[in-house]
Amino acid sequence: MRSSPTRAEVERSLQADRRPAQPAPTTSVPVVELRNVSKVYDGGSIGLDRVSLGVERGEFVFLVGPTGCGKSTCLRLILKELEASDGQVLVSGRKLGEMPRKKVPRLRRNVGVIFQDFKLLPNRTVYANVAYSLEVIGESRQSIRRKVPSILRLVGLSTKLHNYPDELSGGEQQRVSIARAFVNHPPLLLADEPTGNLDPETSIGIMQLIYRINRTGTTVIVATHDREMVDKMRRRVIELESGRVVRDQRSGRYRPDESTSEFAIRLRGELGVGVEGHPN
Repeated sequence: MRSSPTRAEVERSLQADRRPAQPAPTTSVPVVELRNVSKVYDGGSIGLDRVSLGVERGEFVFLVGPTGCGKSTCLRLILKELEASDGQVLVSGRKLGEMPRKKVPRLRRNVGVIFQDFKLLPNRTVYANVAYSLEVIGESRQSIRRKVPSILRLVGLSTKLHNYPDELSGGEQQRVSIARAFVNHPPLLLADEPTGNLDPETSIGIMQLIYRINRTGTTVIVATHDREMVDKMRRRVIELESGRVVRDQRSGRYRPDESTSEFAIRLRGELGVGVEGHPN
């Protein structure tokens, strides 16, 4: 017969029960991963040079850097609009280099894209522009009638359903573009200079909207030159230069902290003023 537990054994058991359970180990597959990726264009210009990075589910990431540094190349590789010259591009663990062409449309159905120049159909209404993105993937009319008004309410355009693009402001056109990109609730949203053609006040509203989408769990990658917006939002910043990652910073700024002299040099360059204070 087993003897009754001692008081010491009971106390040890109670202490063990009070300890928090250890979570089971989990392995998270990045939504986007580039493994030592290079892209060389016809003619020899380098788009990316041995870039490795990973973006986890639900992250909000800014890609920054000068024109031609490789930001748009990254986005086009993720969409499989381009093929890597070397290395591997993975989306949700799938190697795009091994993906047959017939499966590319399915990949793109799970990736929303926002463009700088909106890319709206000029002869279709706001409603029809958003509905079109569902029609091409075979959504039923009933589903379209339910989803389109809902997403247009989210982006603040519920009263503009029957307007055409040329009847909208730039900010409103970009909101239509966002609605079209997100109407199917893709797990990944790519934005290529989404505020590039907008005034500062309108840009704030657009970025607030993209941030709200990110808060629903969608992974967001934004390629941008919008220094003010990056500095305000303080999300993860990946800086590219000449096709290489030169900085990957959590809660980053458009530029890392710079000295007064570095700021003065940059400001003179942006204003086109020489060292002596004269225009170049």
